[in-house]
Amino acid sequence: MKKAVLITPAVGAAALLLATKHKFLSRVVLGNLPQYAPAALTLNPASPLYGKYIVFLGSSITYGAGAFGKSFVDDLEASDGLIADKLAITGTTLAGPEPSSYVSRLQNFHPKAAPDAFVCQLSTNDGRAGKPVGTITEAGATEFDTTTTIGAIEAIIARVKQDWDCPILFYTCVHKPESDYENLIAVLYQLQTKYGFAVLDLKHNQALASATSQLPFAMLDDAHPTQQGYLKLWTPIFRAQLSELLMRK
Repeated sequence: MKKAVLITPAVGAAALLLATKHKFLSRVVLGNLPQYAPAALTLNPASPLYGKYIVFLGSSITYGAGAFGKSFVDDLEASDGLIADKLAITGTTLAGPEPSSYVSRLQNFHPKAAPDAFVCQLSTNDGRAGKPVGTITEAGATEFDTTTTIGAIEAIIARVKQDWDCPILFYTCVHKPESDYENLIAVLYQLQTKYGFAVLDLKHNQALASATSQLPFAMLDDAHPTQQGYLKLWTPIFRAQLSELLMRK
């Protein structure tokens, strides 16, 4: 028979002390304290997002890989009454025939009602996985090479526009400088001109970068927020951006 471990104040204090002496562990523990969790938030029925249904497609940032699987999506459900489908799997790419790829998951997703908006994370994983970038198709094209990143993005946009006709938001990730990702962001803006969707460019958001530097436990690493990072920094940005996006609808 297993003995229960008694968590006394002294044990808790010792754990926090250990955490502060190890940078990564301290971010895991202190960045994900209970007061930062979605369960600790108070619902605001007056939020412009209350009762709105939004589909979120992405990988680790949308999932909350540095925050025990809780991200800004879960915050907005708890604090704003947002109704969300979080189609997020860590480490996945936009492109490819794999069942886990963005384009495959969206193709197999059939909601019971049309979403009020659609949000897609611009993955940093395609370049690392060796997915070809591809090229933007001519206006009016209806077939896309989804083995390429650009083809996958265009196929995703086409699906959302054809089936749901709702506002679309793509967001970029905060990450250490990578030329492949910078080039993909540049292509995303070209696609924005073609299709007219919104872009939330967190990669180049200097205000976010400055605020992050003031919160030592906001990020688990250079890419993944903790629950503190989402709650204090990322969730307010998404709340404002999505409220504005829905106002345009």
